[in-house]
Amino acid sequence: MLSKKHFVLPGLLMCSLQLASADVIQLKDQAAITGKILTEKPDSVVVDIGYTVLVVPRNVVSRISKVAETAPLTSAASNLNVNVNAPQFYTSDTRPLAARDVRDLVKQIGEAVVQVRTPGGLGSGFFINADGYLITNFHVIEGETEISVEVYHQTGGQLDRETYKQVKIVAINKFHDLALLHIEDKNAPKFKFVTLGNADALAVGDSVFAIGSPMGLERTVTEGILSTKTREMEGELYLQTTAQINPGNSGGPLFNLAGDVVGVTNMKIMFGEGLGFAIPVELVKNFLDHRDAFAYSTDNPNNPYRYLEPPGRTRHTPVEK
Repeated sequence: MLSKKHFVLPGLLMCSLQLASADVIQLKDQAAITGKILTEKPDSVVVDIGYTVLVVPRNVVSRISKVAETAPLTSAASNLNVNVNAPQFYTSDTRPLAARDVRDLVKQIGEAVVQVRTPGGLGSGFFINADGYLITNFHVIEGETEISVEVYHQTGGQLDRETYKQVKIVAINKFHDLALLHIEDKNAPKFKFVTLGNADALAVGDSVFAIGSPMGLERTVTEGILSTKTREMEGELYLQTTAQINPGNSGGPLFNLAGDVVGVTNMKIMFGEGLGFAIPVELVKNFLDHRDAFAYSTDNPNNPYRYLEPPGRTRHTPVEK
């Protein structure tokens, strides 16, 4: 983030200018279970839903899909991570796809990458659905409530910049440096959005590219390779890439050559080049799947989790003798 605020780890610079992939088991009663399939047996499917493991009998399964179908859940079903007839909140594709030319991919998905501006600086972000929900880094919007998003719409072969100022903070996770925002401007159009891929499927040496706004230079594309998938820093694992990452890139997407997001760029080594880092997309999916738990609250804006109110003390009414 290029601003008066710099978030520096030892030798690291946060690059804002200032769980495993989700599988969906569709059940015959129209319900669905979202989680990670651990194993498939002839008579059952074993799925990890985050806090427990379920064994689902085969005779109640109608379909198994790799597309995460998530939405805010209510009632007891949400406690079981069961999704009943919910719309798709983001698109995920974990299938291996053929590599494409970066130039063609940028033309196709470039509109989905945005600038996120605050009074303290700016960063990048990207839309995850057509309804104006976007991902950026927590440190891009930390301590800020006045947020605007600059989108580059392609009309008639030209790019027109549009600024949206009614931006709501939906959820935050400061431990993984993620934030979910929503554009709420009246008459906002449907937005171009990206597909979330699979960082686990990447191999060291695979080509990747980033789109963002380093030093405020919007829609900058940098290409490189994946240097390592498991760079440990302060207890967290990051993707390391030679794609150039600079202040202003924070919150922007790191793509594979299929055009799927595999990471969210967020920092670099301060005194070195070709040493950029990104949050694996699996953490982004987990954040989105459990966004109600990370819901932003104006009463406690720095709290990355939402806690339920404790049960009230039961009142006892004296019984007359």
